[in-house]
Amino acid sequence: MGRTSSRTHVRGRTGRAATGENGPVENDDLRPLLTDRGQALLAELRDFAPGEELALATRLRKEHPAELVSAAFGQARLRQRARAKFGADADLMYFTPNGVEQSTRREVAEWRARRFADLGVKRLADLCCGIGGDVLALARAGVEVLAVDKDPAACAATAANAAALGLADRVEVRCADVADVDVTGFDAVFTDPARRTSRGRVFDPEAYAPPLSWAIEAGRRTPVGALKVAPGIPHEAVPADAEAEWVSDHGDVKEAVLWFGTRAEHPHRATLLPQRACLTGGDLPDPPAGPVGRYLYEPDGAVIRAHLVAEVAQQVGGRLIDPKIAYVTSDELVDTPYAHGFELTDVLPFHIKKLKALLRERGVGTVVIKKRGMAITPEELRRQLKPSGPNEVTVILSRTDHGPLMMLGRPVTGPAAAVQPAGAAM
Repeated sequence: MGRTSSRTHVRGRTGRAATGENGPVENDDLRPLLTDRGQALLAELRDFAPGEELALATRLRKEHPAELVSAAFGQARLRQRARAKFGADADLMYFTPNGVEQSTRREVAEWRARRFADLGVKRLADLCCGIGGDVLALARAGVEVLAVDKDPAACAATAANAAALGLADRVEVRCADVADVDVTGFDAVFTDPARRTSRGRVFDPEAYAPPLSWAIEAGRRTPVGALKVAPGIPHEAVPADAEAEWVSDHGDVKEAVLWFGTRAEHPHRATLLPQRACLTGGDLPDPPAGPVGRYLYEPDGAVIRAHLVAEVAQQVGGRLIDPKIAYVTSDELVDTPYAHGFELTDVLPFHIKKLKALLRERGVGTVVIKKRGMAITPEELRRQLKPSGPNEVTVILSRTDHGPLMMLGRPVTGPAAAVQPAGAAM
């Protein structure tokens, strides 16, 4: 979408207007929902079930204009989808389909906003603000925000969201090309380039909108800067003057952020939410590989992406089970929030028939399967094992220099088990 030249206007019920290059900006799809009638419809549709939609829509169209009913249903569906990211706020917010998919979930946005606030940021320009997920978190953290996007629908949603959540006095929304925004006088810039097009995900950072190189330079224009990138960004693409942070939420890696101006002691950081545990480093050599001990540690995905497995191995006094596999083993149980621990009962060469016999012998009907460096999928193994019984076990498969292994065990309790990375239960 090119630069907007809209002359229309959007305002939340108590909010500050969003402005474009030639005046205030308005989105025709959102405006009717901000009226008293639209608000009443949204309240009525808050918890509607899909199976009720036809009958409910038929009744409501007898009482309200069909266009308003259609818009309310569309927004109500988006709000229901957004609850996973925004919690109770979703029922007060306004979304676009792309905004639901691409916006930052609340816990992650709040973490980043807190970092900005702790770095002394008072005024920030959020470039490519989308529907305002980060804007809201920043405003709640006490930061004044200029929210910029060239999509009028996104700008309309951001302005309405700030108003709906009582944050409009800290947010100015501007519909413009981010390349035309002067950030002089701001303490910080945050950029979240679009990494999707109508054809799908974009993997070339220079094909981001705006390109990664532009976003990096934007991050250097103010005392503090940050830009969101894909978690799979190659480490060699990280600028030498940046601190690279990988963030996971409940064990799932959500994003990577390049920070400028933090004066970080170490180049890499892994942040685990919701516990807000931060591991820094990136300077240690790879740990040695050795035999499997009594305990196995599976580092959080953010730790692995940040190349901080060596730091976890140092914490637990452990070693790798293979030089290229991110499993750490130790003979001692050490509490760490950065890896999920397992106490092993069996370490055997991988053999499906032997594994099936063991599970049958022990009455195991529930199996959590984890694997690294092996071609077999959990689904394929599930079909072959056919477990049955009242007991549960975790099976961890891994390639090693001495051949593939199967390790049976159970999660440890305590802080080391606080975050369970996703596995396949059967």
